[in-house]
Amino acid sequence: MKILVTGGAGYIGSHTSKLLKRAGHTPIAFDNLSNGWAEWVKFGPFVFGDIRHEEALFQALSAFQADAVIHFAAKAYVEESTRLPEEYFDNNVSGTVALLKAMRRAGTSLLVFSSSCATYGNARTPTIAEDHPQEPTNPYGLSKLMCEEVIRTAAPVLGIRFAALRYFNVIGNDPEGEIYERHEPETHVLPNLMKAAQTGGTFSLYGTDHPTPDGTAVRDYVYVMDLAEAHMKALDVIASQERLISNVGLGKGVSVRELLKTVEDALGVKVNVVEKPIRPGDPPQLVADNAFLKTWFPHEFRTAAMVVRDLAQKVKRA
Repeated sequence: MKILVTGGAGYIGSHTSKLLKRAGHTPIAFDNLSNGWAEWVKFGPFVFGDIRHEEALFQALSAFQADAVIHFAAKAYVEESTRLPEEYFDNNVSGTVALLKAMRRAGTSLLVFSSSCATYGNARTPTIAEDHPQEPTNPYGLSKLMCEEVIRTAAPVLGIRFAALRYFNVIGNDPEGEIYERHEPETHVLPNLMKAAQTGGTFSLYGTDHPTPDGTAVRDYVYVMDLAEAHMKALDVIASQERLISNVGLGKGVSVRELLKTVEDALGVKVNVVEKPIRPGDPPQLVADNAFLKTWFPHEFRTAAMVVRDLAQKVKRA
């Protein structure tokens, strides 16, 4: 298949593109490089463009005769979204509307949408199933929920089969080292932990008084290559059914303090921790109920501890 990957120069988009190429597909990266990297586009053609521009999307879909779209392109910083909500709605929601219009014009009928556990808001249950109320606590999560609702409403009218994957916290890198997690600024917990451990710098721990067992935020960490596999499998699923709405997670939570200890043990160092207040919009606990996921993607996921140990081995070899 020829697959347009919006946000294909970003972290998850580039890792998914690598797996798509390995599986024999042609990933076409569509990205404006606002949060991506041109050097990460190494697995197929590159189209420079903005997700809000319907005509640019239509031209890309038509020129490559794309069979499907995997839609990652989005602004995705929770704290930033609380300061710049209008930009998140403009980019994420307007961009999704533009993409659907372009797909209709081009006759592209398969869409896998990168949604988020942020659409759920504060967990009412120990683990979150797909039918959990969606009550986002920040504009980023709300923008993703709005995208889901737009797709759910428009897709049947436009003749588009779709998957919406609500995944949890993504970690890790391509095992071959061709690409890796890279954000500027880096807000993700694991790369910041690894950097502090390697350099002797400080690690900012946001929130020590959450209503969790050790006071720090609890998250369900998903290895990026496992997540990329889930996107490919979702394409297979919607080839034979109208829609797929699913969590992607391990079903097990890890607190920030537990992740900190795992990094310290793996590298044999003590990390300098600076405790800071809870960031606006951060829920205390987000852990997937992955029972439905297992029905269509019975995959053996790598745990956060496995990912950390792999990263530590690379650091030691370097």
